[in-house]
Amino acid sequence: MDEIRIDGLKVKAYHGVYEDEKEKGQNFYVNAVLYTDTRHAGLTDELSDSTDYARVCSLIRAVMLKESYDLIETVAENIAMEILLAFPLIEAVDIEVRKPEAPVPMEFNSLSVKIHRAWHDVYISYGSNMGDSEGYIDEAVAAITEHPYVTMVDDSERIITKPYGGIEQDDFLNGVCHIRTLMAPEELLEYLHELESKAGRVRDVRWGPRTLDLDILLYDDLVYESDTLVIPHPDMENREFVLKPICDISPWKRHPILGKTMKQLLDMLG
Repeated sequence: MDEIRIDGLKVKAYHGVYEDEKEKGQNFYVNAVLYTDTRHAGLTDELSDSTDYARVCSLIRAVMLKESYDLIETVAENIAMEILLAFPLIEAVDIEVRKPEAPVPMEFNSLSVKIHRAWHDVYISYGSNMGDSEGYIDEAVAAITEHPYVTMVDDSERIITKPYGGIEQDDFLNGVCHIRTLMAPEELLEYLHELESKAGRVRDVRWGPRTLDLDILLYDDLVYESDTLVIPHPDMENREFVLKPICDISPWKRHPILGKTMKQLLDMLG
């Protein structure tokens, strides 16, 4: 990925834990690396095909002056999010906020916080077999789409499937949506759980009936495991109700562990 760099952008702002910092202000310096594809702009020599770094600088300054924060961690986070939301050609950013006038009673050059933030490619499965299944799914997909840190890429056709796991219950309505998000995996999981709760989801019987089921299938090519989340979703390669809809929108997407495409995995189920 190509880079556009902004080094040492000076902004007098009013961030800090102490009241004196918030009242008098101090000089901050921002370094930014914008990850983007500059090839097309390089060929056309058109500003509209690139990212206007003067506008990026103005945005950084506006974010730093909009509010007063205790932590430069918060300053860096807000700068990164605003840039990624405002400039569609930018895939990822490195943001460093330096605070050379920090109230530390020792000799130093600068204190800083540096972060990396990016858009992530995510597949989410959805299902329901209780109540107004179509309505629950419609509301969930709309809520996902409307989240400020999400853009919808594609949504599969919905299919009727038999229950998985041996519990006697009604058939499911299933599908998969493909999104891009700025949320980290655990943040996204928490948001999906909120949507399930709003739909009245009760987690009492494993693989039992549910008003709404939302699962993170794939998150970039990440292999991840915590107490609450496993990515790729465990056993997705054996679940026709997952593979059929994902093949509807991304048949050539590869499983990051198995190395096979979604179509290959579906074909292997027979």
